[in-house]
Amino acid sequence: MARARAHPNPAVNYAALSTEAINPRSALLDSLPPDEVVKLMVTEEARTVRAARAQAANIARAAELYAERLAGGGRAVYVGAGTSGRLGTLDAAECVPTFGVPPSLVVSILAGGPHALTHAVEGAEDNDREAEDRLKRAAVGPKDIVLCIAASGVTRFSLAALAYAHRRRAATVFVTCTRAPRTREGKPLADVVIELLTGPEVVAGSTRLKAGTATKITLNAISTTAFVLLGKTYGGLMVDVRPTNAKLWARAVRIVRLLSGLDDAKALALLKKAGGRAKVALVMHHARVPAARARELLVQHRGQLRAIVGDLDLHD
Repeated sequence: MARARAHPNPAVNYAALSTEAINPRSALLDSLPPDEVVKLMVTEEARTVRAARAQAANIARAAELYAERLAGGGRAVYVGAGTSGRLGTLDAAECVPTFGVPPSLVVSILAGGPHALTHAVEGAEDNDREAEDRLKRAAVGPKDIVLCIAASGVTRFSLAALAYAHRRRAATVFVTCTRAPRTREGKPLADVVIELLTGPEVVAGSTRLKAGTATKITLNAISTTAFVLLGKTYGGLMVDVRPTNAKLWARAVRIVRLLSGLDDAKALALLKKAGGRAKVALVMHHARVPAARARELLVQHRGQLRAIVGDLDLHD
């Protein structure tokens, strides 16, 4: 692995980055009582929602691309360093139980490797060679979508990953919390660029704060919208949840009960016949078919439960 450069990149004016700017509202931060520090931070955090809302159209475009690539047999690959990379890893991991997708379809590439989830890995974000090597090992290609996350917009690991993904003709999304740079030809860096303009942090440069919150909101919105498009919900219910613990079993039973009118005992029995899959159980109940046929119907209708059972009333 190539050695990362551990000094500033002379091509980047770090002082000009909005994520590095000094927030005038926190000029006396160290002299404030705890409740005033908290109030200031919460007030600043409110800016994250406005920043994400301002990018709603681009976030929706990213979600559509995400859904298209997964529907076409591709994967979603999240790439980032530090907080950005950890948030990408979190979103990828949480999609698996929430929407019942295999881990192989939502992949995370974190600068510095798995160790960087819990430890700072010195120089990892500057290692562009590692980024290319990791995407190459992941066999990123034209069917995939690569979501590169860089709060500052200048993280070499993320930018190198983005360039490699582009060469491999993968769909690309770039999420940043400042104005995104452009290519030498003046073109956008990615198919979809999402600029979350959260402004200076309460602690200058600490992008785990507002930038991190805005990034979390955005990744949640991209993946959730994509999986809604892929039929992973019915209304606001996660009908493709995979019950891997007691809480998720209880949730799956509740979903079946709400959409079938069965009591808890019968909903649980039906869910067990469906192999723990609430969506299959509901097709079995409403279409009056066995589990195997229910699964066939779901494949025929691209996983869209409503296309099979229509509009159901909630029974509570």
